[in-house]
Amino acid sequence: MSKEKIDLKLGDCLKVMKEIDESSVDLIFADPPYNLSGATFMTVHNGKPVILDKGDWDKIDDIHDFNYNWIKECCRVLKPTGTIWISGTLHNHPSVGVTLKKLGLWIINDVIWYKPNATPLLSKNRFAPSTELIWVASKDKKYYFDYDLAKRINRGKQMKNLWVINAKRHITTHPTEKPEELIERIVLLGSKEGDLVLDPFLGSGTTGVIAKRLNRNFIGIELDKKYFNIAQERINLA
Repeated sequence: MSKEKIDLKLGDCLKVMKEIDESSVDLIFADPPYNLSGATFMTVHNGKPVILDKGDWDKIDDIHDFNYNWIKECCRVLKPTGTIWISGTLHNHPSVGVTLKKLGLWIINDVIWYKPNATPLLSKNRFAPSTELIWVASKDKKYYFDYDLAKRINRGKQMKNLWVINAKRHITTHPTEKPEELIERIVLLGSKEGDLVLDPFLGSGTTGVIAKRLNRNFIGIELDKKYFNIAQERINLA
């Protein structure tokens, strides 16, 4: 029987994180709303063009204020030796980067996740998006990072900040589900067995599945009850 502690919480991460002790979390992976949904953006579904609408949770009135508030609370619970990894696209990442600087965090890397099998673009007036960015930051320059393991994963060569990982078929119905391979690499390189991992935007539970599999303690927070239930069942079965 596994000994890791898994704590899943349904609710607003801004409120729930206030229950977490200060400087208690070793690694935070956050996949926040990108604020993409609405009449402005189109995507492809089953080969047909449709308006991009991931859900009400992806519609933010003031993205800068939103990012500042949740990242500030993450800083409070993060250990000085911990790191925070925040995924996004050009739609929310400039705001995240400015917020990290405003809060005095040390920006370690911008990891570029390249998806060779990304969804094709319908319009002909721009390049087809095939990347997402992941800010990596810490509160102190003496943060934990497993450089040697990164080298082993990369077949003996120094790992670069360009990660080529396919956007694999979703396991659940969540529209922004991340591939397990991506999350596994982050958890392996940014934490040790027995460490505490936090995901403030749990979604379909991928981070929790990986944390459990790799013997990490885990706290996951999700606002949407439908996806919370999916994540709970998926993590319980992991």
